[in-house]
Amino acid sequence: MSAIVQALPPETLRRRIGHRLRDWAPAALVLVMALVAWEVLVRALGIQRFLLPKPSEILDALVRDRKLLVDAGLFTFREALGGFAMGTLAGVGLALVLARWRRLGSALMPYAIAANAVPIIAFAPIMNNWFGTLNPVSKMAIVAVIVVFPVMINTLRGLTSVRPEQIELMRSYAAGQRAIFRRVRIPTALPYLFSALKVASVLSMIGAVVGEYFGGSTTALGPIIRNSASLFVFDRAWAAIVVASVLGVAFYLAIVVAERFAMRWHPSVRGHT
Repeated sequence: MSAIVQALPPETLRRRIGHRLRDWAPAALVLVMALVAWEVLVRALGIQRFLLPKPSEILDALVRDRKLLVDAGLFTFREALGGFAMGTLAGVGLALVLARWRRLGSALMPYAIAANAVPIIAFAPIMNNWFGTLNPVSKMAIVAVIVVFPVMINTLRGLTSVRPEQIELMRSYAAGQRAIFRRVRIPTALPYLFSALKVASVLSMIGAVVGEYFGGSTTALGPIIRNSASLFVFDRAWAAIVVASVLGVAFYLAIVVAERFAMRWHPSVRGHT
């Protein structure tokens, strides 16, 4: 990446940095305005801390308990990342199978939809019983269940969105199903896959934190939020929520960067470079 940056002319580099700043400036401005309004309204209306602490108090908690929150955040992020990997592999694998054998897909799709409709709180106690409450695998399994369906549906849609002329052209060259998948279906499915991964990256953090509410290591974000709220340490609870949000956003941005590198050939990505 540094070599690419060094190879760019200074004027081009400045122009790209300017574009990035203009893209992010509205979001940054909204964030600053929201925090200022939050602080002013809480002070002016005399809202109690147990209802909504001030941003300054949350910031103090972030600084005061930074080691605890960082360690807990990394622990929860590992659970989210493990479940994300498991769910992604399962979702992509199922999509490949269902795209290859359409009748099997038609038979299994209603059950996949039904499984996705089950609330996450119903899976959490089951996974804890299967893998152990203190075992991080139980939380990874919960995340995997949440992630697998959007990844499978979006990847399957991409695999089956190939134009018939492309398939006919490949068959005219005597290409088999494996070659068609490798050279046509999978490249076509990549934009759909990365769209699903961006959604799944955020869902994985939500699933990990919610799963921790039903038991788990005390050095995780879920128990810290629950215990801090029960002990009326609401600034720490909100600080833990902020850490979870930051990790979720960072995970999302990592997928965006991976998409830019993996799909530099795609017009939608070239238009942003």
